[in-house]
Order: sequence, then structure tokens, then C-alpha cells
Amino acid sequence: MPQPARPHQLSHALRHAVLGLGLAWGLASGGVAQAQVTGSALDAQLADSLQALPAPLVAPRAPMSAVVPSQVQRWRQEAQDLEHGENGLPRDPARAATLYCRAAQHGDAEAQFNLAWMLTNGRGIERDDAQAAHLFSAAAEQGLPQAQRMIASMGTPLGEPPPCLQPMDVVPPAPPQAAVVVRKPGQAAPSRLVLAEPPPPANAPAPIVNFVRLVAPDFQLSPQLVLAIIATESAFNPNAVSPKNAHGLMQLIPDTAARFKVRNIRDPAQNIRGGMAYLRWLMAYFEGNVVLVAAAYNAGEGAVNRYRGVPPYAETRDYVRRILAQVNQVVHPFDAKVTGPSPALPLMRVAGLPVLRR
Repeated sequence: MPQPARPHQLSHALRHAVLGLGLAWGLASGGVAQAQVTGSALDAQLADSLQALPAPLVAPRAPMSAVVPSQVQRWRQEAQDLEHGENGLPRDPARAATLYCRAAQHGDAEAQFNLAWMLTNGRGIERDDAQAAHLFSAAAEQGLPQAQRMIASMGTPLGEPPPCLQPMDVVPPAPPQAAVVVRKPGQAAPSRLVLAEPPPPANAPAPIVNFVRLVAPDFQLSPQLVLAIIATESAFNPNAVSPKNAHGLMQLIPDTAARFKVRNIRDPAQNIRGGMAYLRWLMAYFEGNVVLVAAAYNAGEGAVNRYRGVPPYAETRDYVRRILAQVNQVVHPFDAKVTGPSPALPLMRVAGLPVLRR
């Protein structure tokens, strides 16, 4: 059964604080999949507050080597040495293919390309153009130019992705968590320990934190998750623009902005509302599975469906790991009325947990 979205109630004191600032309580309704993302006095307050802050530094885009774990790079290097008989290792195509396959599963684009090249040319292993096409495609989707040229000539891969592209579990680093002791009245010993919600990211401007805490419940989302997405997407820079033409705090591309009725993608409040509308849709589509939702926010729901889990992209695997490190949950309430579930859900197993079913 899907978990019903729990209503979030703002405290009386918080409502008074908002009203004391002269902000209208014009928050977007959370009841439809693609709600109109409208402006309000609250939105204007956010824009004014951000303009008063110093301009954030724009962090340079991390090179691919920054998101490929060192162990994966070592597998690829050993595979290259075995493929060509270099650096004191004898030539062993079968062992090279095994190591390339292992690195490819972890999202290494170069390993995906190298294994595809061996398969399509029969370099010491049996030729398999179908598997090669999938591997070239995965590397091309990660931006590897030589793979993009190959897939342009081979066409769209057919059939299921090969074992070397099957989803791997994403194990996040353990976030520092404080335990809150809960005692029943008159009870000396604690009855249970509850993990306290982590504080907002250290670089999060207070106006953004306050806005998200006020508006996220109307989209049936945890403010903690929304802030984690913003921190990972833009580092709280409202003027961020990616090489893929994603804009703003939640890095919306124009197509996604139009899909969720964002009129001005550069307006911070509209950008956040549009991103939250998309997150709410993804929550319903993947039935509250935070791993799949994070992967889809980064790589698109189509890629998650195609690979039946977290796609074999180094950036996406790193992205999911960073999101999970900032939140205390892998299951999130969702509203099944927003959209139907992904047809690929019954085939997926993610992070060691079965995907929730109705």
C-alpha cells in the first residue's frame, strides 16, 4: 500500500512570524500533478531577501574524475593494462573485459566505451554488437565524445541493457546524526531513541531555508529533502546556469519549467516551486522511493526506467549518494493521486529494498 502523505502543520508561532513580516499566505495548492506555479507576497519577499545578500560564488563544474571513485579508476587502469599487455601485465582480454564490466556498472564512462570497443571488434572476446550498443549509449549519455560518434552510427540500442549496466546499490556516507531521547511521563529509562532531523546545510541562506520550510509542506515534501536537492544542484546560487541550460536554485531546464507551468525560470520562488512540483510528481511516479526520485531528478525518469534503477552514470551515482547523506530517509510519503506509478517499478530493486507496491 502507498504511504499516504501526512499533512504538515505550521506552528502557531511560525504563522504569526510570517504574518508579522506582512507576507500573504498565498501558497500553491499541492493537489494536482502539474500545479500552476504562481507568485505571491511570500515569493516577492524571497526575491528581495536574496538580492540583499552578497552574490554567491559560482563553483566550477567538477571534472568526471571527481565523481568516479578511485577504486573504479584502478579497475579501469588494470583492465587497460591487461587489454594491451602493458605495465608488466600479460595480455588477458577476458580478465580485462571482466574489470571493464565491473567499472562500467559503477558508471565509469571510459570503461563502458573500452568494453564496447572490445565487443564490437571482437578483441580477444566474442563479438556482441547488441551489448556494445548499450555500452556505447551509456558512455555517450555521460558526454563521452567518441561514444557519441559511435552510437550515432550504430543507432538506438535494442533490448534490455546488458549485465554490465545493471543497477548497483548506492551506499551513502553515514551523516552525523544526533539522537533525541524520548521518555514517557514518570518513566526513568528512555522508551526510545529518535534521530534528530539534520540542520540545514551550512551554506544555506536563511531566506531560502525559511521559504522552503513554509512552502514544501504544500507540495507534500520534506523541507530537508528539498534543501538537499538545492544544495546539491546549485549550492544555493539563484543565478546558477549549467552547461545543459539548467537554471536557478533547483536547476530547471526549460522543458521541465514549461511542464510545471513556471513562467519565469530565473525567479527564485518560481524556480523552487517548479522544482518542488517536479519532485512531488517523481514521488508519486516512484512511489516514495527517495533513491529513485533523486536519480530521476538528476538523470530523468526515462533513464531510471530504462536501466530499472539508478542509471550507470558516475555523476548520477555520486548525486544520489550526496542526497542520501543529507536526509534521514529512503522512503518518503507520496500522493498517489498526482500520477500513476512507473511501469518499471515491479522490476526494480533499489538500495537493497524492494520497491513499494500498492
